[in-house]
Amino acid sequence: MAVTLLPLLAACGAADGDTASAGKESAGSGSAGSGSAGSGSSSGKLDVPEDASADLKKQYLVENAIADCMKEQGFTYTPTAPFDPVASWATDGADYDLTEKYRKKYGFGYTARAVYPDDSQLSSRSESEPSANSKYLDTLTPAQKTAYEKALGAPPEGKSGEQDWTGCMGTANKKVYGSTSPQELLSSSSKNQENAQALNGDQELVGLAQSYATCLKREGIPVTTTQPTSIGEMVKLQAAQAAPAGGGSIPGAAENADGDSTEPLSKEEALPLLTKEIALATKDLECGKDFRAAYFPKYFKAPGSTGAG
Repeated sequence: MAVTLLPLLAACGAADGDTASAGKESAGSGSAGSGSAGSGSSSGKLDVPEDASADLKKQYLVENAIADCMKEQGFTYTPTAPFDPVASWATDGADYDLTEKYRKKYGFGYTARAVYPDDSQLSSRSESEPSANSKYLDTLTPAQKTAYEKALGAPPEGKSGEQDWTGCMGTANKKVYGSTSPQELLSSSSKNQENAQALNGDQELVGLAQSYATCLKREGIPVTTTQPTSIGEMVKLQAAQAAPAGGGSIPGAAENADGDSTEPLSKEEALPLLTKEIALATKDLECGKDFRAAYFPKYFKAPGSTGAG
């Protein structure tokens, strides 16, 4: 699972209907977007966290630069806080105490939605409210939307022969990264691969992953990988695949294996399943305690590496 957005993807996300929109300057006081990190200042821009990684700080700067550029074009763009891998993994293994507290109540968070349908701890993981940007975009006329989209810009499009990001996305990326070329922006992907290879070749992590796997097998839990960048999410992914249709892990997507709609699980039906999920999740957490304690500090220093243990 990739947890650090590349510069290119950060800008691309800004163009999506869920994270980007426009309005005339009268709407310029909107709050920061629905991202999980950072907060908006009184100027409508994102405050860049001082403790964020260099890569994450640049993603914040791109969002703010897009907002500045759109303002110059006569539109208001509400910056969306980029994905913060450190915060997102706090209850998913990076912080043992927080993860233990979460898993003892919710397991992996799948069946728990049927038991705790209104719990914000669960809804924030699986769904998000429409952003201020997407709500505003819905109010624009077709002509206004066209003008906005032109001002915002778009990624390179082969048929038109355009080689660079255009509009304010291109302006923002050039300001922050020094380039609008997708080839140059994506050059960091090779570094991401190097980071992942380094984690998977780290002898301390390899040894701890083996011990993790041995513990899981002792508990009767199938082991399909011992790769450091994969083993930490392995049991959780297995649980997701085994989660019953109607369990509530994905709102509005209760279907059985044949794709037919099913009724959501009742609380009474979900409770025994949640008990089993909690047992599995806590066993996984305990078996991987030493591994995660060594893995995450190294993982967070390797921006863009795929997999969180």
